[in-house]
Parts: sequence; structure tokens; C-alpha cells
Amino acid sequence: MLTETQRADLARELERAGVPTIVDEPMYRHTSLRLGGPADLFCTPGDEKGIQLCLKMAKEAGLPVTLVGQGSNLLVKDGGIRGLVMKCAINSMEIRGNIMEAGSGCLLSKLAEEAAKASLSGLAFASGIPGSLGGAVYMNAGAYGGEIRDVFLRASGLTMEGDKKELDAGDMQFDYRYCALQDHPLILTRITLALHEGSEAEIREVMRENTKKRQEKQPLNLPSAGSTFRRPRGDFAARLIDVCGLRGLACGGAQVSEKHTGFLVNRGGTAADFLTLMDMVHSRVLQETGVDLKPEVRIVGEDAGEQPT
Repeated sequence: MLTETQRADLARELERAGVPTIVDEPMYRHTSLRLGGPADLFCTPGDEKGIQLCLKMAKEAGLPVTLVGQGSNLLVKDGGIRGLVMKCAINSMEIRGNIMEAGSGCLLSKLAEEAAKASLSGLAFASGIPGSLGGAVYMNAGAYGGEIRDVFLRASGLTMEGDKKELDAGDMQFDYRYCALQDHPLILTRITLALHEGSEAEIREVMRENTKKRQEKQPLNLPSAGSTFRRPRGDFAARLIDVCGLRGLACGGAQVSEKHTGFLVNRGGTAADFLTLMDMVHSRVLQETGVDLKPEVRIVGEDAGEQPT
């Protein structure tokens, strides 16, 4: 791995090329859980050229590259992330008829608002999801009966070697909280959505109802990554966790939400607390119900004190 001086030199070189870069950036600043140690290098390229430069320089320096979005479904371990962390900052958006084309760094909630202004339906479900469009595609994000795959038309991106690639809906293999990019990484740059003509008043009513449901049912006052575990087939993780008597269970500063047991929340703990609590919940649910809960939250980085390899 690079020395501190080498990291600083690389950061200055990226900065001179127009790519904002920070050395030893605390990742808790970039996750909704407010957890995570430092990234060796944290860069936010705003166009494809910047992304290609980051990939090229990381390869030359022998650095691994980790892609992140808004961090709303991300748990970074306390030791942080070695190598280069890249957060795409392509944020432009355009609407033509019922077609919306947006950069992968755009906030999903902002796109839902812009769609409503244009009287276009299809994104009302996303109005309260605190992630980026790229991350939403990666996870096939959804809520209240809607998912990204319902409106996804096509996308442009770059391979990890910096080559351009185009994808359509058939390439994505969308499933519940899944798309093919989870197994074959691609850096999404622009995504095209096909929406439908509608009534702004009706769309906003749906958005208000969804917001009301979130406020009533979810622990929005505490840091979380949304649903911690994936929904098991034919059931709900929250129900299983609740029937096992785990509501309010805590480990250090991590706790199973008393308001919604599908959410594990951060009450001033560490990533290690959160991971231990996840293990505790998983073990109890498996023991008592036979259901093997799978994480929905994406876990990256290394434990505190772990030596770089």
C-alpha cells in the first residue's frame, strides 16, 4: 500500500486534473449510519474523463477501487477502506417528454420531485429513499409497491478498466434488491428512465401518503441504513425479528429499533457494535425459526487494527 506521502502526492495529482480528492477521509461522513473509518483516498469525479483518470492512476499505483453512492445502504467497518474510494458526482438531469435522463450521482428523492413537477408518474415510491440513482439501480431499490426496474430503460457506464459500456433492461437481470452489476461491477454514469404521463396532484398525494407511512413506521430520528436484512421469501425480516423477542436488543451503541424491528439503528456505537448485533439477530432468528436472514446492507472495509495486505 502507499505511504502517507505517496497518498498525498496522488491526491494532489488528481486535484490538479480537476478531480476533488481527500486523503484519510472519515467514511462516517458519507454513510446514513454515520459509521466507518477513513478511506485512504476519497475522490468525487464529476464526469467520465475524471472517472477514467481515477481508474488509471489507481491501477498504476496498485490500489483497489471501491465504488460508493450516497451511502444509505452502506456499512463501513471501523478500520476504514484501503485504496481509492470513488463517489460518482455526475448530477445533471434532463426530461424529454416522458423520458428522464440523469447522472448516477443524482439524489433519488430529487428525481422523484422533478418527475412530479413534470406530471410524470413512476417515481413516487422513491420520494423518501435517501440514496443516489446509481445506488438505487445497483440495489433495485424499491418501496410501497414500486422498484427501479419498473422504470429503468437503459444506462451508460464504464468498466473497471475504463472502457465505455451500454446496458439495457435485459442486461440488468433485476430481482428483489438485486441486479447483475452486483456480480459484474460497472461504474454507472448516466441512467435513462421511462416514466408515464400523470396528474401532478395525484402523484403528490401518493408521495404524501408514502411520507406519512415512513414517519409513522420508521425510526427516522436515528441513523440507520434502512432495512438491515433482505426480505425472506414469503415473510418479513421485521416480523421474524419481533417474534423472536429482539425488539430493542442492543449491543454497545447499536440497537434493534423499538419502532421498526427491520431497522438496526446507531445510538452512538461503532461498526463493530453494529456487526455484532447483526450476528446476534441472525443467530437467534435462525435458531428459533430456521430462517437464514441475509444482509441487505452492503458491508465494506476492514476492522479496526487490521493490517493492510
